[in-house]
Amino acid sequence: MKKNESYEEFIKGIWRDNPVFVQVLGMCPMLAVTNSAINAIAMGMATFFVLVGSSFLVSSFRSWIPKQVRISCFIIIIATFVTVADYTLLALVPKVHKELGAFIPLIVANCMILGRQEAFSSRYPVRLAVMDAIGMAGGFLLALFSLGAIREILGDGALFGFDLFGENFEPWVIMILPPGGFLTLGVILLFFNWFRFKKDEFLAEVAAAERGGN
Repeated sequence: MKKNESYEEFIKGIWRDNPVFVQVLGMCPMLAVTNSAINAIAMGMATFFVLVGSSFLVSSFRSWIPKQVRISCFIIIIATFVTVADYTLLALVPKVHKELGAFIPLIVANCMILGRQEAFSSRYPVRLAVMDAIGMAGGFLLALFSLGAIREILGDGALFGFDLFGENFEPWVIMILPPGGFLTLGVILLFFNWFRFKKDEFLAEVAAAERGGN
């Protein structure tokens, strides 16, 4: 039962309740920093670290955090992990850190992270809180990478800086500009919702067939 619960909390963030494709959260960094795959992964990993770390602490100390000041406590915990992530990126990959700019500190204001502390980590045991955080952060990272990879491939003809199509490829420059972010996200959301609709339609047909057979 415990394994099933942990799996459910993990998988819901990857697919069923994906923070970007389903809940449409964190749109600011999603559109701003995904002009390349490496930037998308750096932002995704920073968010992953902050969400998992803060969820672990909030869940661990949930019994001692006064309800009257819980939001303030959550923000302080989140800000601590954001500071660690910010300085780590600055030390290890200063070029990427410079390109991400203010969006690393702004992770503090990411409604997905604060929302998970309020809705889940402050109410459930550490094991479930961490699995929920890994799933949600993994889904966010997957969404960022998907957008960043598509935009870099079409807008620059490369992936992670490696040329894919040779000299004859004509880059779609708009894809690495802000309008390209909106366009790519719209297409991905359309496909995601279409797939979920078809899946639900198929399950409904199967259920109807089973009822008819009985």
